Amino acid sequence: MSREAEVRYHSDQEIAKGFGDKLERLREAERRYRAVQASGAPVEELREVALDLDRALTDALRSAEAAQRATFGVKAYDDRIARRKGRATPDGALWTAEVNRLRTMREAHRLQIPRVPRAAAVIR
Repeated sequence: MSREAEVRYHSDQEIAKGFGDKLERLREAERRYRAVQASGAPVEELREVALDLDRALTDALRSAEAAQRATFGVKAYDDRIARRKGRATPDGALWTAEVNRLRTMREAHRLQIPRVPRAAAVIR
């Protein structure tokens, strides 16, 4: 186990501690997005809320990825076999499924972010 792996492990543990808060922020951003979407708000407002949801999804995904790496253990940072063994544990499988779920949600959401049309250029 290298010193770098140990530093990354501890860093990931710190990032993973905030997963619950980030997940709650994600739920709130999704509720706000659904409410604005249902209200028929202008595209600009819907886009702002959609981008906020995207940021919340990204933060939650990064935290889940850190928790996944930390769950695999320190050796997994340097050894792919240890990573595979870590993924096969119940906790490792749980975090892997959570990372995949969040990644899929983020990618599906990014396809639905409304685009704001640019103002037509005035030709003189």
